[in-house]
Amino acid sequence: MPPSTANHDLLSRLMEGCKACFPQYVARAHAPFGDDEEHEEWRLMAALAAGCLLFGILGLLTEGLFHNRSAATVLYLLAYLCGGWDAAGDAWERIRKGQLDVHFLMLAVAVGAGIIGAWREGALLLFLFSASGAMEHFAMGRTKKAIDALFRGAPKTARVLRDGREEQIPVEQLSPGMIVLVTTGEQIPTDMEVVKGESACDESNMTGEAIPVPKRPGDAALSGTINLWGVLEGRVLRPASESSLQKIIRLIQNAQNLKAPSQRFTDKFGTGYTWTILSLCTVMFFFWWLALGLTPFETTDGNASAFYRTMTLLVVASPCALVLSVPSAILSAIASGARRGILYRGGAAIETLANVSVVALDKTGTLTSGNLTLAEIEVFEGLEEQFRKVAHSLARLSEHPLSRAIRKIAATWGTPAMEAANFETILGKGVRANVDGETYVMGSRKLVLGLDRFANRELPPAGKTAGAVVWVAGDNLLGRMVFTDEVRPESAVTLKALHQQGVRTVMLTGDHPDAAQLIGTKVGIGEILSELSPDKKVEAVENLKEGGKVRVAMIGDGVNDAPCIAAADVGVAMGARGSDAALEQAEVVLMNDRIENFLLARLLSVQAKGIITQNIVVALGTVLVMVCAAFIYPVPLTLGVAAHEGSTLLVVLNSLRLLAIKLPEPSKDS
Repeated sequence: MPPSTANHDLLSRLMEGCKACFPQYVARAHAPFGDDEEHEEWRLMAALAAGCLLFGILGLLTEGLFHNRSAATVLYLLAYLCGGWDAAGDAWERIRKGQLDVHFLMLAVAVGAGIIGAWREGALLLFLFSASGAMEHFAMGRTKKAIDALFRGAPKTARVLRDGREEQIPVEQLSPGMIVLVTTGEQIPTDMEVVKGESACDESNMTGEAIPVPKRPGDAALSGTINLWGVLEGRVLRPASESSLQKIIRLIQNAQNLKAPSQRFTDKFGTGYTWTILSLCTVMFFFWWLALGLTPFETTDGNASAFYRTMTLLVVASPCALVLSVPSAILSAIASGARRGILYRGGAAIETLANVSVVALDKTGTLTSGNLTLAEIEVFEGLEEQFRKVAHSLARLSEHPLSRAIRKIAATWGTPAMEAANFETILGKGVRANVDGETYVMGSRKLVLGLDRFANRELPPAGKTAGAVVWVAGDNLLGRMVFTDEVRPESAVTLKALHQQGVRTVMLTGDHPDAAQLIGTKVGIGEILSELSPDKKVEAVENLKEGGKVRVAMIGDGVNDAPCIAAADVGVAMGARGSDAALEQAEVVLMNDRIENFLLARLLSVQAKGIITQNIVVALGTVLVMVCAAFIYPVPLTLGVAAHEGSTLLVVLNSLRLLAIKLPEPSKDS
């Protein structure tokens, strides 16, 4: 199934980082995504470059062996036509908008070389420029394909079950509560909760998880994932426009809008710089001609003319490699992370994450798996059946990990949920709603004690537990559910690797100190801060930042984590199953719920920052060295062309190293 137009637009936006130097990428990105011409464009560019080379060599042979300058000139003109075709189209589009770019500079140099009879140098320039453009287009195509692997074309329709009948409707018409049918091999049309059937879903295109994920009643199935073998019936959780797939698409669409500091630096080299270089070259032409006495156009006695030296200066001063140095690295880092289940929201997040020295982590769903198991139900007032109905009814409307666990367990109870009205979330404590005409709360011990009828009462202690306790209370009801939570086996390895890198780790949790200490000891966390409300978590993050002196990353997944994720220098959300609030605030999303991927995200950031620095040094260094040389000495135009195109190609190839990055195994030493 061909990817959708929306997904193509997503990818095309990512290419905009190169528009200052290579605007053709932006223009081509709006072609139909499945069009063969779009995918084979680099081949056409390579063919034109080959034609330029062929006609250039024939012209050289005709001129050197047969001394036929007229025939050689015709061949050189054919070489110009092949080599300059693509650049001329792009330059014309920019000129119509009142802008000049490096394509215009290259064409100006080629035309100037022809005017002074340096056809060979002009043909070489256009060959290298067109060949490097083809290679760069091919390289960027690899980056696009890496991102494209995430999205395999969202389904257009869904099968809805109504009154026992099956009806096919557009996905955009799905609304919460509808029951959809998904058969073997089909994609999940929108986020849904399985109500009937068993299967397994391939979530690799969404989360990077290579192993199929089992799906049973009560489990959530994400939009865009593939149902592998069973038949599933699921209740739509949210409209298609708010599904996990669409959230991720929006994250990537906006990724390049948040520019890295280095990119803001290189963005300064645009049309203004081009006009500056053109003005400088004009001044130098008259200086070399009138002040130093060089011939204006014709080379005499082996001495380069003023115009020849001006053309060389124009080539070496073009900032092509500099403009491309940061976007190419950022795009490669985004692509490399995306196909491994790591989404960056922009270049700023990549650079900032590289400087992080403190990592704060939530406990439930981050250091632990979030796969909560019900250990026991205790009802102190009222009937257990009523307790289960109320718990199920309130959990249906919340995305907290404990609510998701209750929904999953409630699917096995056979207890129907009731309609809940006036639902509200009390951050850090729980939820409140009216069920069957009565007001109930579900959440922490503090929430229950805040009710008037429990204000002066002692609630039974739950004892020391590594899990969590959920209280449900109303006018005639009081009970609790005790859950246990498994520690992620990767948590200890991840924290150990961070410590080896000199990173300080801190657990921020609202749990009881004993429960927090038990988990902290198992995973080897550096510090533990427990019994924190959401505002206290924010305060803790601000204290860790030490007034901006220390860069802090916060990793979490719940609604109550969103404020401190926003407060951190880099917010990291766990998984596509994380809450909307956490995903909206995070700069980095670990799609496959693997905490060890934070190590890869940080490694990518460190490597990307290093490559950006290398690229800027190479690009600026080449320009400065060659410009200084052109001022002092008549540098051959051929050498100037080779230096310009060589540095541009080197920058792109250096950035592509990020696509092959791998996470090293942590040292066994403590």
